Amino acid sequence: MPVPHERWLGWDLGGAHLKVVALDARGQSEAVLQVACPLWQGLDHLDTAIERVLGSLGARATRHAVTMTGELTDLFEDRATGVRALIERMQRRFPAEEVRIYAGRAGLLAPAAAAAAPDQVASANWMASASLAARHFPEGVLVDIGSTTSDLVPFHGGQVSARGYHDHERLAAGELVYSGVVRTPVMALAGRVPFGGHWVALMAEHFATTADIYRLTGELPAHADLMPSADGRPKTSAASAGRLARMLGLDAAAAAPAAWERLAAHLAEAQLRTLAEACDCLLSRGELAADAPILGAGVGRFLARRLAARLGRAYLGFGALFEGQAPGTPDGPEVADCAPAAAVARLALEEST
Repeated sequence: MPVPHERWLGWDLGGAHLKVVALDARGQSEAVLQVACPLWQGLDHLDTAIERVLGSLGARATRHAVTMTGELTDLFEDRATGVRALIERMQRRFPAEEVRIYAGRAGLLAPAAAAAAPDQVASANWMASASLAARHFPEGVLVDIGSTTSDLVPFHGGQVSARGYHDHERLAAGELVYSGVVRTPVMALAGRVPFGGHWVALMAEHFATTADIYRLTGELPAHADLMPSADGRPKTSAASAGRLARMLGLDAAAAAPAAWERLAAHLAEAQLRTLAEACDCLLSRGELAADAPILGAGVGRFLARRLAARLGRAYLGFGALFEGQAPGTPDGPEVADCAPAAAVARLALEEST
């Protein structure tokens, strides 16, 4: 019988962030880390992020479970090339026998086997979270709202019941919504907005992001926004108001702060409406009971909670799967913020014991 290792690290290799969750042999979280990693600028950013994580965690007997979405960045010619490059990078840093790569339906594979199955590995991180949820809850919809995307994944009877697997299939099925609470350009949320008594068209420019919206509504977690702002200026409410104003061809001084806060609330509602419509379509399949809950995850799970209320369903937090978790650092990420990393570590731990 396999001997449990002291610790598993779950790694989620994203295009903009590296997320890591450390679990002890009992499955309790010891640490949760999120590091900026602009992968599209080069693999050296991943190397640097890995070293930052290891420097924070210290050297201990550890095995590594890896999932990813970073293969989608335009650093790579195609997704298969990206998958193999990211696996190779992890192998370069850790002995192959200590690494397992999550391959969705195929489970956790040795690096060589995973490199031979890039279609199963590519962007399968949502499947890890949903599979863990399906093991512990009778049914529900996993709603993981991150910095860039939102996953809406139904599960029941111990199984993930998503209709899509790859990104394109999931987009077509409404199970992947390319909208998050930090990096999404404001121009992607609406074509026009009410302002000053008129409907005003938004400029099709990357002047502001959803981080500016939720900074003005007061809901953006302090640790969630790790990348530079759209204009490289400070991440303050005043600077966010200025970026939103630019979307209308204005300066922030053109209106009182309350006007920009009202605009932010309108755009937040537009994003929520998009998610609610996607969830309504998913629920119209009739596969889940009327009281099936929403299981919220991601740095934007405050929106998942609001979505549950709008749909008239109970809300559960993904962190409930990790009862007894160690408290996070002040203003730092929690397990639910990094659900795929936590899930792949737990799946690996359960498989090894």
